[in-house]
Amino acid sequence: MRRQDREVTELAELLAIIDSCKVCRIGMQDEQGLYIVPVNFGYEYVDGRLTLYFHSAREGRKINALARRQEVCFEMDCEHRLIEGATACKHSFSFKSIIGSGTASFVEETSAKQRALDLLMKHQTGQTFAFEAGRVDTVAVIKIEATAFTGKYHP
Repeated sequence: MRRQDREVTELAELLAIIDSCKVCRIGMQDEQGLYIVPVNFGYEYVDGRLTLYFHSAREGRKINALARRQEVCFEMDCEHRLIEGATACKHSFSFKSIIGSGTASFVEETSAKQRALDLLMKHQTGQTFAFEAGRVDTVAVIKIEATAFTGKYHP
């Protein structure tokens, strides 16, 4: 990271940034080229591993791309604020962000999908939900196991 003075290294602070972000952008590649899509997500951090979960329709460009190539990158940012200056060059922008890479896979087992969707809804709403097995099977659930991620904060 070029601006090491803005790097977030404490795990608690990194997870606080993830808690504050509600949209994650997933970058992938398919035969048409690079592709990025914003998604709502849930996550867990267990045994030193960050895992992101999101849901999707069962078909489309994103599904096709992830079926062919599992390597992805991701980005999320939050707490945006314009910092005004006396001149254009003195303006800046405050933010917090997470950038990482990982491996995507489809969650197939119904109880694992239910758990992933519960994590997603808990992250988005703060509430716990029950998901009927028949309804869960109508959506795709994707998990990304992060291989690396970093955080950045511009106060």
